Amino acid sequence: MAKNVDATSPPAYEREPYRTALDASVLASGDEAGRPYVVLDDTILFPEGGGQPPDHGFLNDIEVFDVQKKGGDIRHYVAAPVAPGPARVRLDWDRRFDHMQQHTGQHLLSAVAQDRFGWQTTAFHLSPEVCDVELDVRALSPADLEALEEAVAAEIRAAHAVLPRRVTLDEFRALPVRTRGLPEGHAGDVRLVEIEGVDLNTCAGTHLSNTAEIEVLALLSVEPLRGGTRLFFVAGRRARRRLTRHEERNAALRKSLGAPDAGLVDAAKAKLDQLSETQRALRRAEEELAVAAAEAALAARARVVHAHFEGRDMAFVQTVARRFAEKAGARAALLTATREGQHVFALGVGDGFGDAQALGREIASLFEGKGGGSGRVFQGKAPGLSGVDRALKLLS
Repeated sequence: MAKNVDATSPPAYEREPYRTALDASVLASGDEAGRPYVVLDDTILFPEGGGQPPDHGFLNDIEVFDVQKKGGDIRHYVAAPVAPGPARVRLDWDRRFDHMQQHTGQHLLSAVAQDRFGWQTTAFHLSPEVCDVELDVRALSPADLEALEEAVAAEIRAAHAVLPRRVTLDEFRALPVRTRGLPEGHAGDVRLVEIEGVDLNTCAGTHLSNTAEIEVLALLSVEPLRGGTRLFFVAGRRARRRLTRHEERNAALRKSLGAPDAGLVDAAKAKLDQLSETQRALRRAEEELAVAAAEAALAARARVVHAHFEGRDMAFVQTVARRFAEKAGARAALLTATREGQHVFALGVGDGFGDAQALGREIASLFEGKGGGSGRVFQGKAPGLSGVDRALKLLS
């Protein structure tokens, strides 16, 4: 199979990371687990690697939804097969630029965290919504986060040039490179990305040409992880869009809660407290109603009682059945309920009536449902309650 990546001629995504279209040729095609792919003689689409997700784009008018390195090839996974020959490659630039902002932001964040504060980065993840770095520090206080964010902001404003280049292994070993090591068995040149005056790092990803293009980097939150700290962040357009969504939510909350931004949390807590008290009162009322329903069933004096409760749930009929069974003697109650399209039933029997579990399983079968229980109460769910008459006949 023809190769489209070699040490002397890096692909277009590395040579020209701002290029959005390219005329190329399809050298080979194949299918991998039902996913058709093609190999091109050159590409502007970055294959997943180094913590950076793959680019998306189009090959002619066919979507490219994944790009991966396989051996010496770069496979472009496409929505439909593509014939060999000339092809126009188009890049999803918004996705690429977002990745460039996040990845360049991570390089700057990691350099500042290590050089200014002594917190070394041990891992990086670029996810669709937020990014994170893992730092070898046990905890970070709000003051730590503020100081780190301000230090990064200063370097963004300084508009440092970002300079990718390739060096030989001998040159690499002689340079003060920030790296977690080369891949096992690596041979040939090493690609470095330098933030002028700030950082020199091994990296194969796509990056901005200047730190000013990061625009902004916001630290979001932290969580403990394996003795260190995971720090979540967003950069660039993501940060601005996130702020827009926050403002839209705040506007909706201000309208719903009738409070200014500074009072939203207290107003929400007050509403939740009110809701909790209302739910407690409702549970007490439901319990009282269930007790009353059980007393009404006992007062009926029939050997087998049936009652249906519209708008009630499993917990309600269970309570009625349990209360009934405590005083029923040689009597039984079949209780059914329907709430929001859900059908439930409960059987309560006195100690002189029979085996509640055996009878309950037969009734569940008549209802074409399932259930279980213990002692003198059996409960279950069913797709409908058309089997009530047969169940009552069984109990009688």
